[in-house]
Amino acid sequence: MKRFVLGVIGLAAGASMLSSAAQAECGEVTITEMNWASSAVITAAAKFIMEQGYGCKVVKVPSATLPAVTSIAETGKPDIATEIWLNSAPVYRDLEKAGKVKTATNVLSDGGEEGWWVPKYLVEKHPELAKIEGVLANPKLVGSQFHNCPVGWGCRVANDNLKVAFDLEGNGIKVFDHGSGETLATSIAAAYADKKPWFGYYWAPTSVLGKYPMVKVDMGPYVADIHSCNQKKDCTTPGKSAYPTATVLTAVTTDFAKRQPEIEALMTKVTFTNAIMGEVLAWQEENKASPDETAVYFLNKYKNVWGGWLSADAKKKLAPLLK
Repeated sequence: MKRFVLGVIGLAAGASMLSSAAQAECGEVTITEMNWASSAVITAAAKFIMEQGYGCKVVKVPSATLPAVTSIAETGKPDIATEIWLNSAPVYRDLEKAGKVKTATNVLSDGGEEGWWVPKYLVEKHPELAKIEGVLANPKLVGSQFHNCPVGWGCRVANDNLKVAFDLEGNGIKVFDHGSGETLATSIAAAYADKKPWFGYYWAPTSVLGKYPMVKVDMGPYVADIHSCNQKKDCTTPGKSAYPTATVLTAVTTDFAKRQPEIEALMTKVTFTNAIMGEVLAWQEENKASPDETAVYFLNKYKNVWGGWLSADAKKKLAPLLK
């Protein structure tokens, strides 16, 4: 790892000697750095590759999903917005139809996952716990408790309706409402430490699910109308529905795609599975690493992944790091 970091530093130093013509050819690229861990890592990795492989001058723009989409609509900037969770920005499709943005790729190839989970070690002993019917029929096997989201989170509203639809308490499962995301995460870590029962809500990709293998409970099919009602505090008819898989994408402005087709082509390939991103985020948390340091870890460990993103010319420039 240290050797790779030194190699990265050396390559970066060498990159500063790229010809002005090469830098002018790419020019400045603006890219979002959303205010959560996975997005920051994606941006850091993409920035390094664009700068060292394509000769760009990359400027990170701190943002979040809605501000990023609004900025593109009003100013045409930033050039690239990565990790847009579509369920948080329905207006994005309007911008796409208006020709202001293009979808480059689903940056999380599996999509964002939400749901009810149990530890893998429980399912290995009791396979029936992989389905909600098995959980409800065996409450003691999951500790007779459901770990719920903190108040104020969107998942709290949905879970409060789902607990009624599945009659958790009627089936012997008490609902514990966590006061923060930290205590929710800690409860999983504590359960894993002693291989104890655990059942509750979580999402991916996250460092927690990257570190602690969990199985998402099959809650039955996703039903759009039911889920829509479950997301409302005043839902009068809570129903049984799985959480949908969230589309998480990278977008480029149409102007940028015309101006920089090679970079657009690169961004169509910059994708991460939830398993890889979860593992990377778990490493980041364990090592208290910055996004840039975590990007270096990703670049070191997953050369076979990002090497396939590169153009032939960029692959030549980055060849020393692909060995």
